[in-house]
Amino acid sequence: MTTHSPAEGTAPPARPTYTEGLTQLGSGGGTQPSAGLEVFPNPHPDRIYHIHIESPEFTSICPVTGQPDFATMVLEYVPGPRCVELKAFKLYLWHFRNEPAFYEDTTNQIVADLVDGLDPRWLRLTSIWNVRGGVYTSVVVEHGDAALATPYPDLRRR
Repeated sequence: MTTHSPAEGTAPPARPTYTEGLTQLGSGGGTQPSAGLEVFPNPHPDRIYHIHIESPEFTSICPVTGQPDFATMVLEYVPGPRCVELKAFKLYLWHFRNEPAFYEDTTNQIVADLVDGLDPRWLRLTSIWNVRGGVYTSVVVEHGDAALATPYPDLRRR
């Protein structure tokens, strides 16, 4: 195998800076809920690849009873020009803690915000709600090119 190293006296090419403009990542004090999503440029915009994010501690408020609702949010997407920054996504989801809304509205609002911020090639959000009154509910919302839908099985269940 042949290795290539830069000519003596020259520096290797710099990697792009993806964190430019991000205010929540590494800010230390950025632990408050936020309705904003921070994104960064897709480091491989010419490649089709899947991103899978699970958030098992989602909380919102039932608009009828005022009781908390709990869910696991499973986000899968094929990025377009941008990717979501994970800490910002966590803080974004956290802001729903005090938002009264039905499951369907909450799931669709999250998808609308993600589509607006990311412009993904394909995206699916599955909200899996904890049992309430003996009924389990899941809401699945997709956006984009269905041909790019993830071919992977559930990554958590083996």
